[in-house]
Amino acid sequence: MNGQFVISLDFEKFWGVFDSMSCNDYDSNILAVDTVIDRLLEMCEQYDIKLTFATVGFLFNKTKDKFRTNTPTLLPSYTNPKHSPYNLIDTIGNSEDEDSINYAYNALQKIIKQGIHEVSTHTYCHYYCLESGQTKAQFEADLQMAIKVGKDLNINIKSIVFPRNQINNEYLEVCSNNGITSYRGFENHAIYQPKPYDDSKNPLHRILRLSDAYFNITGTHTYDLDRLKSKDIINLPSSNFFRPYNKKLSFLEPFKVKRATNAMTKAAKKNQLFHMWWHPHNFGSDIDKNFANLEKVFKTYRNLNQKYNFTSSTMTELASQLLID
Repeated sequence: MNGQFVISLDFEKFWGVFDSMSCNDYDSNILAVDTVIDRLLEMCEQYDIKLTFATVGFLFNKTKDKFRTNTPTLLPSYTNPKHSPYNLIDTIGNSEDEDSINYAYNALQKIIKQGIHEVSTHTYCHYYCLESGQTKAQFEADLQMAIKVGKDLNINIKSIVFPRNQINNEYLEVCSNNGITSYRGFENHAIYQPKPYDDSKNPLHRILRLSDAYFNITGTHTYDLDRLKSKDIINLPSSNFFRPYNKKLSFLEPFKVKRATNAMTKAAKKNQLFHMWWHPHNFGSDIDKNFANLEKVFKTYRNLNQKYNFTSSTMTELASQLLID
């Protein structure tokens, strides 16, 4: 196989940050998500790049009544109740027209209409698989609801990105049994190991992850495709979290882009996987600067595609080539 370029986006709007920051702290970023999506779709069409939108299932609901109807049979019983978004549903607007922070039906329709991108799942309620109190059965109920709301929009959910990268290996069988063929794994380094939210705040690890975004501290994290092949659910590990533009660290932005494009080039030359990800709301501030950086990455992809047949694929497209019958 030739080298593969995968981009997965954690599409979540407010449901991705509801328990970590108030809406007032981040509302401008969330409100800009629809603009970010429009620009992403336009730029991807220009450079012939496919995206995998790992979407929180809540965003599939068109109205508050749909939120209430589409409730799993089991809800997560987190030890810390702040991690459950269900008690917030009564506070949201009745539809996207009055509350674009909590709905994304219109953006999903635009993504679907493009016809080349994948809509996958980020679980139904932004479910945390490593937080204490929740169970495997509750996760399965959540996943089945995510699949159900996808079918209501004629979307066949085949891949998953776990919220906060909380990959619970015991739950992968549940995914496979429900038709999921791939998931985004994590970089093979201690600072990227999945942990419950409170444990993930290790100051040293956070500093190292920030530094690693600009300088090659932990490696390029590109992957031999043959080693990813499996009879079971396919792990498509992350290579690079493409951090948003940072005004305070603006002098480091060229290093961030170079970090990504160097790894892409290695993947193209060695016929490996390079898997980039971020959240659309990350680009909600300094939009022009974020897209200027992203376009440099996309231009590199175009050159690598022409020279080495480096190929843009969705998660499910690539997984279909890696599954062993």
